[in-house]
Amino acid sequence: MSETFETLENITYDELQEGDSATYVKTLTEDELVLFAAVSGDVNPLHLDSAFAADSSFHERIAHGMWSGSLISAALATVMPGPGTVYLEQSLTFRRAVKLDDTLTVNLKVLTKGRRNRVTLACDVRNQNDEQVVTGEAKVIAPTQKMSLSKPRLPKITIER
Repeated sequence: MSETFETLENITYDELQEGDSATYVKTLTEDELVLFAAVSGDVNPLHLDSAFAADSSFHERIAHGMWSGSLISAALATVMPGPGTVYLEQSLTFRRAVKLDDTLTVNLKVLTKGRRNRVTLACDVRNQNDEQVVTGEAKVIAPTQKMSLSKPRLPKITIER
């Protein structure tokens, strides 16, 4: 049985056109929520303690806002423009809480192309019910050389419960 490896291919500055769009989809799992807390150091009980969160206005645990923001980074780095992209700036407005098992879709749209390979993209993140959870704009330096490479393999990390 052979393993298949996902290929990452970028879209260069010259290939990008205003109005181009792309999507990236990810579901929030318990393990990812806990790992994000560990990596970021944000151990707010609203994210990690069910009893604490039950008494909040959300009535249950919610994701870190920056987890949603990090999906925008992943979309820029792996989908559009893709490998070789340099992230310069990001504005974010959090519209709705993200909960465990929510599936988020990051929608990117090229707004403008500027000097020195600068690109501004609209960022719209929606949950599985098509409710907007995050909106903003990203500014990047798009790659100028075409790249196609195997997606790096990450270790499988599990959390003891």
